[in-house]
Amino acid sequence: MALKLRPAEECMYDEISLGEIMLRLDPGEGRIHTTRQFRVWEGGGEYNVARGLRRCFGLKTAVVTAFAKNPVGELLEDFILQGGVDTRFIQWIPFDGVGRTVRNGLNFTERGYGIRGALGCSDRGNTAASQMKKGDIDWEYIFGDLGVRWLHTGGIFAALSETTPDVVLEAMASAKKHGTIISYDLNYRASLWKAIGGPKKAQEMNKEIAKYVDVMIGNEEDFTACLGFEVEGVDDNLTNLEIDSFKNMISKAVEAYPNFKAVGTTLRGVITATRNDWGAVCWADGKFYEATHRPALEILDRVGGGDSFASGFIYGLMVLQDPQKAVEYGAAHGALAMTTAGDTTMARLSEVDKVVGGGGARVVR
Repeated sequence: MALKLRPAEECMYDEISLGEIMLRLDPGEGRIHTTRQFRVWEGGGEYNVARGLRRCFGLKTAVVTAFAKNPVGELLEDFILQGGVDTRFIQWIPFDGVGRTVRNGLNFTERGYGIRGALGCSDRGNTAASQMKKGDIDWEYIFGDLGVRWLHTGGIFAALSETTPDVVLEAMASAKKHGTIISYDLNYRASLWKAIGGPKKAQEMNKEIAKYVDVMIGNEEDFTACLGFEVEGVDDNLTNLEIDSFKNMISKAVEAYPNFKAVGTTLRGVITATRNDWGAVCWADGKFYEATHRPALEILDRVGGGDSFASGFIYGLMVLQDPQKAVEYGAAHGALAMTTAGDTTMARLSEVDKVVGGGGARVVR
C-alpha cells in the first residue's frame, strides 16, 4: 500500500471526523406528512464514519462539530456518547431560547418502500455547525500535540455555508503538516450548494479541497457534480452500472489529482427502494479492485449505506492494509448497515467478516 500511516502508539486517535450531526426523525413505515410519531436517531455523513470505525471496527475515534447548548444538543451528545465516539472537541454555542441566532439541525427521513423512493426533508438552516469558521478549532493541538492517524470529512459539511469550506481546508492543511492521512467523501447535495453558488461553487471548492486528499470516496453523481468527471454508459435512473465506465472515470480523476493514493466508489443500481444492486470498486497502487457484486440486495433503510462503505473501506486500508480487502469490507459493511434502521451501523465486525467470507443469512443460535 502507498499509504504511510502514523504509528498508532504516537497518536491519541485512530480517526477524527469533521462534520455536522443532526437529529434524525424517522416515521418508520409511515410518511413524514401523515405520521403521528417519530423514532429519533443521530446522523451525519462524516460522523457516521467515525461511529462505524468505533462501534464495528473497534478503533479510537472522535468528532469535531458544534451544537447549540440546549436539550436537543444534549440529546445528540448522548447518542454520540452511546456510540463511543469522543465528544471533547464539540463546540457548545449559547442558545438564545428561540433559535434566532443558532440552532441544532433536524433531518426528517422516510425509508421508502418498493416503488416509493426514500425521501429526506432537512430543517438545518442557521445551525451551529454551519456557522463554524476558520480559527475556531485548534488543529495544531489536535494533530500535533495529541496525534491523529486519519482525518475524514466530506462534501456535506463543506456545503453548509460560505465559511465551512475554509474550516475543511484549514483542518486538511494541519493534518497534512503532521502526516495524518486525509479522506474525503464528496457526498454531493444540490440542495445545500444551491444557496451558496450552486454547481459552479461546488466544483470550485471541491477541486481546491481535492488537492489535499489522500483517499477520495464518492459515487457516480458525486464525481460528476463535484469534480466534473463524466461517467459514460450510465442511464438517468442509475440502473445500468458499467464498472468499466467507472474505472475510466477514476483513471481520469487520478491523473488530474496525483495526490490521490486510493479512490473508492460504491456502485448502486436502484431497482426499487427495497431492492438495490450493490457493489463497489476501488483504485490503489495503480490497480483496480472490485468487491463482490450483490444483485437485488434487500434494503430496510438505505440512508448511511455509503458512510458505512467508507468506514469499512478506511478500516481495510488502515488496519488490513490491503486494497482488495478494503473494498470488500467497505461493500459488506455498507450492505449490512442497510439492513437496520437509522443512519449508523449496527453491525459487528464478526458479521462483516462472515459476509466478506461468503457466509449466508441462515439463523445463528
